[in-house]
Amino acid sequence: MFVHPEIDPVFFSIGPLAVRWYGVMYSLAFLLGWPLLLLQARRMDLKLTREDLGDFAVWILGGVILGGRLGYILFYQSAYYLAHPAAIFRVWEGGMAFHGGLIGVAVAICLFARRKKVACLILGDLVSPVVPLGLFLGRIGNFINGELWGRTTDVPWAVVFPHAGSAPRHPSQIYEALLEGVLLFAVMWWFGKKKRKSGVLFGIFLVGYAVCRFGVEFFREPDAHLGLLSMGLSMGQWLCLPMVATGIVLWLAAARRG
Repeated sequence: MFVHPEIDPVFFSIGPLAVRWYGVMYSLAFLLGWPLLLLQARRMDLKLTREDLGDFAVWILGGVILGGRLGYILFYQSAYYLAHPAAIFRVWEGGMAFHGGLIGVAVAICLFARRKKVACLILGDLVSPVVPLGLFLGRIGNFINGELWGRTTDVPWAVVFPHAGSAPRHPSQIYEALLEGVLLFAVMWWFGKKKRKSGVLFGIFLVGYAVCRFGVEFFREPDAHLGLLSMGLSMGQWLCLPMVATGIVLWLAAARRG
């Protein structure tokens, strides 16, 4: 059993400016993901310039931030933000949802695809192998902040999160970092080694993430204000089901195209 060291969520500060671990992780994901995005574009032999890819990366980042924030508000805390609308803009207090970020990225992809006259699925395939890197760093950020902890357990690697009481818990953030980050990254890059039909890589990502997240949710403490929903599933698990369905549809559509 380990005790979480309660790391300061502020990485460093200069006067009133505070750089938080979340910001550091987002920056790392952007910096490390850029060369991977270029590599994937070469693998797919896309007719996009380096400047086009740079613009695309910025659009994706905007989709992650805006979608993630709005998704958290709508899926997890709609009543609170309806009563406190000014809190919507206090992003430094935390509050991001992956499924909202995914929707934001999908919208950004469609808008950028229309602007550059490129098929949406091609751009989805382009970015999918890179996303697990950001997921890994994001979950490490969750662990550093001592948030989104797991359910109580007696496994030898259990962690005591002081903000969650004295009971040892599953380090579910690490589980997600290893599954949604490391494992999914390896799978996506293996499948991305050669050209695939449009939508296949995006479909693999959707199903792969959903399966990993659905499984980890059984070890993760449900949100206190939501608890478990119908059929004993969490909000995160219910939001994963449409991802699986969409991924399967993309696979079937690619197969039908011959």
